[in-house]
Amino acid sequence: MEPYKLFDAEYKFACLIWDNEPINSTDLVKLSQVKLGWKKSTTYTVLRKLCERGILRNDEATVTAIVKKTDAQKYESQTVVEKSFNGSLPQFLTAFLGGKKLSEVEAEELKRIIEEATR
Repeated sequence: MEPYKLFDAEYKFACLIWDNEPINSTDLVKLSQVKLGWKKSTTYTVLRKLCERGILRNDEATVTAIVKKTDAQKYESQTVVEKSFNGSLPQFLTAFLGGKKLSEVEAEELKRIIEEATR
């Protein structure tokens, strides 16, 4: 399996860690109960699996992320563009915008990002 591939529930769980790290595993169980409705066993099962895949680390009951949130997001977004739009960023943007209008600020930001990517 790809190193940064996270299923929906795994991503939500990882977000809890990214937003709260470093976090004690006991506190993570409590947070998972409140935010995700998970039982202790579910939390520890998902934590173990993500640690085995090298995404998270649980060292002496302190949980931290090995993979950064931005790296996981980058992987997912590239996968969507490759899979659904045959790698075409213009096709993706056309579908994503779906006739919506961009604000001047958004348009300028996209222009800046594109100009930086072409250098």
